[in-house]
Amino acid sequence: MVEGGMSMNGWMWLGVVAVVLSALIWQQPNDWAAKVRKSRPRLLVTNGDFERVRKLVQTNQQARGFYQRLKEQAERICQEPPSRYEIPDGLRLLATSRRVLNRVYTLALMYRLDGEKRYLERAWRELEAAANFPDWNPKHFLDTAEMAHAFAIAYDWLFREWNDEQRRILREAMVQKGLQPALAIYRQRGWWSQARHNWNQVCNGGIGMAALALLDELPDLCGEILSHAVQSIRLPMREFAPDGAWGEGPGYWNYATSYNCIFLAALETAVGTDFGLAQMEGFSETGLFPIYITGPTGRTFNFADGGDGTLRAPQMFWLARKFNRPVYAWYARTTATPHPLDLLWFDERGNDPATEKLPLDKYFRYVEVATMRSAWNDRNAIFVGFKAGDNKFNHSHLDIGTFVLDALGYRWAIDLGADNYNLPGFFGRQRWTYYRLRAEGHNTLVINPSQEPDQDPSAAAKIIRFVSLPEKGFAIADLTPAYARHAEKVLRGVMLDRKREFVLVQDELTLKQPGEIWWFMHTTAEVKLSDDGRTATLTQGDAQLRAVLLSPENARFSVMDARPLPTSPDPAGQNPNKGIRKLAVNLREVKSARLSVALLPLRKGEELRKLPSPSPLDSWGK
Repeated sequence: MVEGGMSMNGWMWLGVVAVVLSALIWQQPNDWAAKVRKSRPRLLVTNGDFERVRKLVQTNQQARGFYQRLKEQAERICQEPPSRYEIPDGLRLLATSRRVLNRVYTLALMYRLDGEKRYLERAWRELEAAANFPDWNPKHFLDTAEMAHAFAIAYDWLFREWNDEQRRILREAMVQKGLQPALAIYRQRGWWSQARHNWNQVCNGGIGMAALALLDELPDLCGEILSHAVQSIRLPMREFAPDGAWGEGPGYWNYATSYNCIFLAALETAVGTDFGLAQMEGFSETGLFPIYITGPTGRTFNFADGGDGTLRAPQMFWLARKFNRPVYAWYARTTATPHPLDLLWFDERGNDPATEKLPLDKYFRYVEVATMRSAWNDRNAIFVGFKAGDNKFNHSHLDIGTFVLDALGYRWAIDLGADNYNLPGFFGRQRWTYYRLRAEGHNTLVINPSQEPDQDPSAAAKIIRFVSLPEKGFAIADLTPAYARHAEKVLRGVMLDRKREFVLVQDELTLKQPGEIWWFMHTTAEVKLSDDGRTATLTQGDAQLRAVLLSPENARFSVMDARPLPTSPDPAGQNPNKGIRKLAVNLREVKSARLSVALLPLRKGEELRKLPSPSPLDSWGK
């Protein structure tokens, strides 16, 4: 403690606040125009960066591979027709906006590196077509923001190549179809400008790029927009505290942080400062989230809406340099597709998490997610992701208590991910009628199933104990808020025993009245039950996972299709989940129970190992 009563952390926090407040003071339109870099390009790069990349491609084998693949993409784009105005679902132009954005980035970068005129000419055909669209679909403003981003990059990176008429067309399209609709939303405090999730970062980031591109030419309009954007984006950035995790799940972490980082990077290159935004609590740690949330199979713990594919995140290169965290660059190098920003932000520093001595286990507070693994750098390692969390987060499912499990190179316990966004009421009143979004569609508990939501949609649950030791790691969550309508207490513990190589999932429940309890685990494996129903053998390839019911003694496994229970809603059109089975345990007329299931990976020919008797959760680790 510093004499006088304030801690060092307190002084540091006051310093960050002072930086942000002082930045906000001068964020008037004239101040913005005075700060803007006059030379171009100024968005994300300068002329020197293109020369740096040319040299990098000559000296670094992986960067050269990135370059070759991007060049191949540019050649393919040159053979494709320009994008058309298409809204196939009646709501979103987003696929078109993203196609235009990807084409513009690729063609513009390849032109700046190689000078091939056909790349420039093909980029213009794409931009001219999009400039002639009737609008950029502002009713779904993500579409508008991503298109504005594309035009900003084209206008800035290729500024000297366009003639006056081409610049006018690009500029007017950005103003009429992007900046002016955005300004109306800012002035009215429209919903996405006040949101605390990915919409805020994407909309502010895309529109902010266009405003930075035109700042010296239209200082009043662009200055006002940037003042709004810098203040607005602070709202979702607070959600990174305290440790960088993201409540919308890993897929939307990628979307949100990509635009967050692009906007901050462009502020730095265009006006020389990000106004202290990058110093907000948790943002420097956010690169750990994809590292820990990804299992050894390369699949993520995909809670909330989204798939479980590997996260391709060029922003990890930028985060690595910004915060001097080389392990972030290792992640980007090992997962890149690549994207043009992978090449522009390429960082050859950093080793794998084991070499960088990252702990095997991680607890992300606020989003209430824990991951544990038996090893880094081993595709056959055991990995378990476990979630408590808040059902009110944007894109959340009723998935409090769910888990996923990898072992022996396979995912055994899966999360089904999102269903079709265009299903009726998917983001409205019918959301909790869809199987994939309900608790019964996850690897968690259902108590007294009915047509009603099977967890409280407003519930938030916490991990109340997290322990990481060399021989084991475990997390215990209090799930009671999710089941408070039926239960006095619901606890779930998930343990990874690294020494004996098994995972234990244990639930302790006390219901208000005798009732029905379901335990579910979804899997793509073939499942065979023992004669007594106490053991299930899951098989994928030449690997097996043995599930053993340790308690209660009267419990038995069953195997079910991944379909709603007879007492649950079953609306038409939802995903039939073909090829998915679920291992289930059903207890009836119980007031209290300890339900304990051990999950043991078995290599070919390996015998079942002896398991410990279940012990109460409050004795774990003692």
